[in-house]
Amino acid sequence: MKVSHAVATVGIAWLALMPRPASAHCDTVDGPVVKDARAALESKDVTPVLKWVRPDKQTEIHEAFQNTLRVRVLGPEARALADRFFFETLVRVHREGEGAPYTGLKPAGTAVDPGIAAADAALETGSVEPLVSLLAAEVDTGLRHRFAEATKARKHAAASVENGRRYVAAYVEFVHYAERLQRDATSAASHAEPAEHRH
Repeated sequence: MKVSHAVATVGIAWLALMPRPASAHCDTVDGPVVKDARAALESKDVTPVLKWVRPDKQTEIHEAFQNTLRVRVLGPEARALADRFFFETLVRVHREGEGAPYTGLKPAGTAVDPGIAAADAALETGSVEPLVSLLAAEVDTGLRHRFAEATKARKHAAASVENGRRYVAAYVEFVHYAERLQRDATSAASHAEPAEHRH
């Protein structure tokens, strides 16, 4: 494996390690789940949203969809309320499928994690290069910082028990960071697990 490819692979794995903000992208009005929900309502075809939920939840989404269509025709206010109901139901069920909590539908313009935004942009533009550059740079910085901290602490580890503990803390942080990156980069689960479980 070429070094650049290895760095890119580890960089992409780093995306899974990034702390998730309160708005995890799929629960925003601007996100892909609601985007597909709008398209489904306009076409009166629920199919575009079913990929976002587990098979055992399709019936719930079908029912919510049909209820929404029935209410939408009652007027502009009813339509807005019905649409909101469907968006929230779909996002909640999708989040449950991820094993993530549902904390409400976030408004348009809500900040999205840079890594997620870059991943979306890669799919939209057909080029992964900016995403690879972003993640590889972050991984490089993260590894070098933790390595430097562990190396510095190691030089003074024998001076006292307190210094030894500082070294152990830095060592654990460095080694576990590298371990997480390597494990995720080489995990077969990334190829086998359904997309709706790994959003």
